[in-house]
Amino acid sequence: MRLRKIIKIVLGVIGGLVVMLAVAAGLFIYKVKNGFPVSYETEHPAIDFPVGKPAILLFSKTTGFRHGASIDASKPVIKALAEKNNWYVYETEEGGVFNPEQLAKFSTVIFNNSTGEVINDEQKRALERYVEGGGSLIGIHGAGDDSHHWDWYEQHLLGAKFSHHPLNPQFQLADVVRDPQTDSLFARLPQKWAHSDEWYVFFENPRKKGFTIVYTINGETINPNGNMLFVSTKNFGMGKDHPVAWYKQTGKGKTFYTSMGHSETAWQNQHVVRLLETALQWTIQQ
Repeated sequence: MRLRKIIKIVLGVIGGLVVMLAVAAGLFIYKVKNGFPVSYETEHPAIDFPVGKPAILLFSKTTGFRHGASIDASKPVIKALAEKNNWYVYETEEGGVFNPEQLAKFSTVIFNNSTGEVINDEQKRALERYVEGGGSLIGIHGAGDDSHHWDWYEQHLLGAKFSHHPLNPQFQLADVVRDPQTDSLFARLPQKWAHSDEWYVFFENPRKKGFTIVYTINGETINPNGNMLFVSTKNFGMGKDHPVAWYKQTGKGKTFYTSMGHSETAWQNQHVVRLLETALQWTIQQ
């Protein structure tokens, strides 16, 4: 009887742990896919825009998965680029700045690994009108996952719907190759360089949606399998033509996205930094 009681207790503990792990996994997956509900900031911040400097809005708010190390590493790099190019950077994680009056004063908005629904519907419409009226939007890595639930954003910044990223292994080394059809300032970038990152897999190729591709990797040289536990539907990639940076005109404005930038090591790669600097130069130039 004593042994049966012990076995019953052990099984109960194991069952409880399994339930707890399942709940934790479910909460994590929900957060990655949707972000946790938050209140939206609506108060307009006080910003002292310097005269004669193009202004950049560096927005790093997250409600989904937070690439904290990359976000922290990116800020001094972007500020250094601003100092080098005589730009002004306003850094925030408060969505109140997304109003027509203040957005109009920025040359470019960067969604810096922003995940989840980070601004409300009114603020989304303000950003849409800002871009279509001549402003610019740049997205970095996590800004391209599927936690945003925003049709305009997916259509005009990404041109594709996010599927998954590899898990075995998560980070893989690949040759980043400049696309021969790239024009404008991007044509001056290096032809080829090596980089290790968490390579995002999208259901579509943004090339087919009218985006100009800057860089690709050969998707056949990585293992794109993103299966997790008993989920076995993420075992595909994008094929040989696997874009990792692209851009397009949106109305009178411009959009640019790169799926590179998962970890802080990306900001130690001079080629990643130069790519972002060129994207900023392209969006700021008239």
